[in-house]
Amino acid sequence: MNTIKIDKKNVKMIAHRGLSGLEKENTCSAFVAAGNREAYFGIETDVHVTADGKYVIIHDDNTARVGLDGLTVEESTFDTLRQLQLADIDGRRGRSDLRIPTLEEYIGICKKYEKHCVLELKNQFRAADVYKIVASIEKMGYLDNITFISFELKNLIYLRRRYPQVSAQYLVRQFTDKDLENLIKYDLGLDIKYIYLTAEIVEKVHAAGLEVNCWTVNTREEGEAMVAMGVDYITTNILE
Repeated sequence: MNTIKIDKKNVKMIAHRGLSGLEKENTCSAFVAAGNREAYFGIETDVHVTADGKYVIIHDDNTARVGLDGLTVEESTFDTLRQLQLADIDGRRGRSDLRIPTLEEYIGICKKYEKHCVLELKNQFRAADVYKIVASIEKMGYLDNITFISFELKNLIYLRRRYPQVSAQYLVRQFTDKDLENLIKYDLGLDIKYIYLTAEIVEKVHAAGLEVNCWTVNTREEGEAMVAMGVDYITTNILE
């Protein structure tokens, strides 16, 4: 499979879980593949906390879909998860490099290739974990190059208590007036499932001085429609 080029004008492209249309999602290989392409402004990924308090990169709560063996991430130790060899995009194992990355590995790759980090805080974190994640990124000298996203508003509220200037976006599917109130109250951009996005929503969010990201857009027609609406970011597996 090849990437699909679109006329993105000034829209910034975000590689969803790395360049997951070409490489296994949320692996160092997918992050490097996105890093090597100028078309991508940023690289999106997902972070979970393990049973022993480590921060790892994986989307699902369980490893079965990506790793065949079904381990519950938050009930497993880092060492146990790290030993799991993930399946490639063809659904079969065979590459020893396909492992669950650490948060630091993801940040390190983004820093090397000068890509913006779009980091989803999966599930409801404790405030202490939110602050530890931020501190780890700050220690690596890359906090100015990250946007935190989450479906859990509390995660973003915790973030705002200590880091009012850090970029953050609220993940939603369908958009309501209450969502707009929260965006304004907590100074959050909108990160919305693209099929529910309208030009009117973009206009409302922009009128509040906030940005719009949309996910996950994977065809030329869909991408060009989002560009025409005036979004600021497109999150995609394969467009560039």
